[in-house]
Amino acid sequence: MKGNLIITMVVVGLLASCAEKKTKEEPFTGKAGEVRLITLDPGHFHAALVQKSSYPQVAKDVYVYAPEGDDLKEHLKKVEAYNKREDSPTSWQEIVYTGPDFLEKMLAEKKGNVMVTAGNNGKKTTYIQKTLAAGIHVLADKPMAINKANFEILQQCFEVAAEKGVLLYDIMTERYEISTILQRELSLIPAIYGEQTQGTPEDPAIVKESVHHFFKTVSGNPLIRPAWFFDVEQQGEGVVDVTTHLVDLIQWEAFPEQIIDYQKDIELLDANHWTTPVDLAQFKEVTGLNAYPDYLKKDIKDDVLQVYANGDIVYKIKGVCAKVSVIWNYTFPEGGGDTHYSVMKGSKTNLVIRQGEEQGYRPELYVEAVAGVDVKALENELLLSFEAVSDKYPGVSLEKTSEGNWHVIIPQSYRVGHEAHFGQVTENFLHYLQKGLPEWEVPNMLTKYAITTNALEMAKAKTQMK
Repeated sequence: MKGNLIITMVVVGLLASCAEKKTKEEPFTGKAGEVRLITLDPGHFHAALVQKSSYPQVAKDVYVYAPEGDDLKEHLKKVEAYNKREDSPTSWQEIVYTGPDFLEKMLAEKKGNVMVTAGNNGKKTTYIQKTLAAGIHVLADKPMAINKANFEILQQCFEVAAEKGVLLYDIMTERYEISTILQRELSLIPAIYGEQTQGTPEDPAIVKESVHHFFKTVSGNPLIRPAWFFDVEQQGEGVVDVTTHLVDLIQWEAFPEQIIDYQKDIELLDANHWTTPVDLAQFKEVTGLNAYPDYLKKDIKDDVLQVYANGDIVYKIKGVCAKVSVIWNYTFPEGGGDTHYSVMKGSKTNLVIRQGEEQGYRPELYVEAVAGVDVKALENELLLSFEAVSDKYPGVSLEKTSEGNWHVIIPQSYRVGHEAHFGQVTENFLHYLQKGLPEWEVPNMLTKYAITTNALEMAKAKTQMK
């Protein structure tokens, strides 16, 4: 491997008892190089995106433990590209172990103090559990649980993390998207939003919909997905995968910095799931494989792979009716990409994010008056109250639409893109290593995965009854 990648092959392992060492880590202070990254079995491009940026606190040596194969090659290729780019190149040194005992080797050696995991979700929860037990912090890509059994393990993981004094945190990039940030800001201003409405299952008060695509580009190159990505037993269904972002945003926006107890504050009302067809030509294009592997044959009907990638959930959170849904298409229309739709319904206005063709497939935020509201009085309050938002986010402004509503104008400088959000999440996690997690983060992570995994059970039960 060329560039700054160092491939280290080691055969002889340490005794398993080494994993039980209880060496006390010094508290994190933010000094240069004190965070030492481990990447475990990277099978998803999100693992590499954590390293798209450099961080002063993070050492340049990164210890990678993984089985040999295409997943690892793709990961190293992306990191090497970040090292070699002309604009702000990184200087990571990837030190790789590829023995069959890669997990045990990582736990025994403890070369790093923060493990990053993004890959096969069927294995992820166990990886997390064992890493925390070794006293290593974990920054995990979503989802951390894809079924009820995983969720039970995840509950134990947070208990172990508390006992060991380490952090477990999932990568919620969508909190850093500017239109979502501004939607949250405006919903917290009563003069603009009024009060949060309660909604009904037929007309939820908060709706979030996400459209994704199997074939796409990442860092300017076509994304090669592993075949297991299409196996819901390894990747997880759409209703437990992408919906984690949407459920998280509802909690983060509508109930900021509040603890949500899934046993008291959540009522699951409805859940559904359905498939996306992927024919063999498409499968070959996105994976590079000429045939479906044996483990996918259970999902093949009439020679076409049927992936349970789509789903929706309707539930109440602290009495507010909400709906999340995710759609996976094979690829996007020309000029398009992944899209997001969101509406928060207040007593004065609805705050709506659209990202369709009319918006140039870029998320745009609109403030729309609720029927029956005095629009003239609302406009005066809106313009006056919006000054606080403009002060906090210089350059953000309002523009009247032809329909008599308002479009929030967002300068391009705030639109850093999805890939950059991974660096923002990582920087926030580095801060938490020093200061600790806010008290609401852990219970709200548990609530998020309780909602998605219970919804999967409900959706499956409905399918079986048909």
